[in-house]
Amino acid sequence: MEESRGEFFPDNNQGKPEIFSQFTRLILQSFQGSQGRAYLFNSVVNVGCGPAEERVLLTGLHAVADIFCECCKTTLGWKYEHAFESSQKYKEGKFIIELAHMIKDNGWD
Repeated sequence: MEESRGEFFPDNNQGKPEIFSQFTRLILQSFQGSQGRAYLFNSVVNVGCGPAEERVLLTGLHAVADIFCECCKTTLGWKYEHAFESSQKYKEGKFIIELAHMIKDNGWD
C-alpha cells in the first residue's frame, strides 16, 4: 500500500492506490467505529455507498449507509444519512472512516 502526503488510503487495496479523503476534509478524530478508532469527514472520494438502514450506534439511532472502496470493495465505514436526535444532526451527510482499514500519511493523530 502506498502513501501520499496528507491523504488517507485503504490498507487492503491490492497495490492500487486510491485516495479516500484529505485531512483538510477531516472534522473530528474522536469517533469509535465497530472496529476501533474512526474519523468523521465532510466528504470522501473513490468510495461507493450502500443502501441506508437504521442502526443503534453509541450516540443513538441513526440512518446510515455503509461505504466501501470502489477498487477493492472493502467496507470502510458509513455515511450518516439521518440522525434522529437533535444533538446528532451535525453528522448528517458526513462520513465515518474506520482507521482499521487504512493508513495515513505524516504520522499525525
